[in-house]
Amino acid sequence: MTGSLQDDPEHHTMPLMDHLIELRRRLMYSIAAFLAAFFACYAVHEPIYGFLVVPLARIMKEVGGSQRLIYTALTEGFFTNMKVSAFAALLVTFPIFATQIWRFIAPGLYRNEKRAMLPFLVATPVLFAVGASLAYYVVMPLAWRFLLGFQTTSAETVLPIQLEAKMSEYLSLVMTLIFAFGLCFELPVALTLMARVGLVTSKGLADKRRFAMVGAFIVAAILTPPDVVSQTSLAIPLIGLYEISILSCRYVEKQRRSDDDAAAQKE
Repeated sequence: MTGSLQDDPEHHTMPLMDHLIELRRRLMYSIAAFLAAFFACYAVHEPIYGFLVVPLARIMKEVGGSQRLIYTALTEGFFTNMKVSAFAALLVTFPIFATQIWRFIAPGLYRNEKRAMLPFLVATPVLFAVGASLAYYVVMPLAWRFLLGFQTTSAETVLPIQLEAKMSEYLSLVMTLIFAFGLCFELPVALTLMARVGLVTSKGLADKRRFAMVGAFIVAAILTPPDVVSQTSLAIPLIGLYEISILSCRYVEKQRRSDDDAAAQKE
């Protein structure tokens, strides 16, 4: 009996003010974790910086170039290191943010709803990591090799053309790509959750497949550098993820129909 009460949302009802206090407590935990991670990451910002510039360094070594990054403002180096530290801290504390959100909403869910949410909680960080890894290990080397191909020697253009990349611009581009790919790979989770609450249907998604393909290339054009390689590298996985989302929505709809039939039989 006690266990059933613990799983009943009615057992966890609270006044609005108590909800706001609980929300503030979860936010404070999340902010404290982020600040602690930020200072820890700033203490080791040089290895993090080194990790982020490895793709460019490798391609520069292959095709030639200045073999360095520059900064042109006195404070640029400091603020760039802070941005890199915040980026790393956000990645490190993402599971803590997700846990605090879950602990805030979980008391309002029934046991079967909690069980249904568990796959999404597991899939979210996994898909983000897959998207970020694709950006770092596949897209960046291809894009950097293509973009560095515009360098020339004095024999080709009288005056040589070489890249003198600013550290702030390069690192901002890298962090944007990693976040963009990571977030875009959350598409199946978002659409499946929407299907679960009835906002979208698998049939509707399938009917809009052509628009989704066009939208994938538009999103890729906005989020990636202006070259065909990186844009295609994001658009094609997005289209594949959209197809996976349709299959996932069909499964959720089938499961929801089964639950409705079981509930009707009990009545």
